[in-house]
Amino acid sequence: MPQTTKGNPIGQSATPPAGLFSAPAAAPVLVLGIGNLLLGDEGAGLRVVENLTARYTLPPEVEALDGGTMGMALLPYLAGRRLLLLIDAVRTGAAPGTVVQMELSDPAAFCRGKISPHQIGIAEVLAVAALTNELPGRMVVIGVEPKEMNTGLTLSPEISDQIGAMADMVAAELTAAGFALRPREPVAA
Repeated sequence: MPQTTKGNPIGQSATPPAGLFSAPAAAPVLVLGIGNLLLGDEGAGLRVVENLTARYTLPPEVEALDGGTMGMALLPYLAGRRLLLLIDAVRTGAAPGTVVQMELSDPAAFCRGKISPHQIGIAEVLAVAALTNELPGRMVVIGVEPKEMNTGLTLSPEISDQIGAMADMVAAELTAAGFALRPREPVAA
């Protein structure tokens, strides 16, 4: 399984674009997992990105990033992107484990709804990106309603059961956008 490091592209060393917004990102598509692995279900977005990259080889046009809780430090990673797939735990009021997918055409409205536990950090990042004309052309949120966000390294069963399905949703979005993913060979136990 590829190793992840906070703020690093999955399986690579992190090299954000030069300058704050001076150069376009290397890949037109960013799959961004955000969350905190130390707070149980809060780490769902990161687990989805890990699952995706363990099961598929992504084309060079797609970058997968463990954004952790980086907040404003994510700005250079958004610059020059055509598509952002934002993967996170989201609060919708639905039953724990409910998976949602939504087009994010109005980031301000999304953030006003206090859907993501990272809402403040994401709101700031998206607001600054909008002000500087650096919002990705299309943004899709794929999230899961958390059950527990207490200190702990494990996901609740309701969330853990959805990680593979959410990774499949990301893969389907990428395929629909014209990017071919290659399944990885299963690792022998």
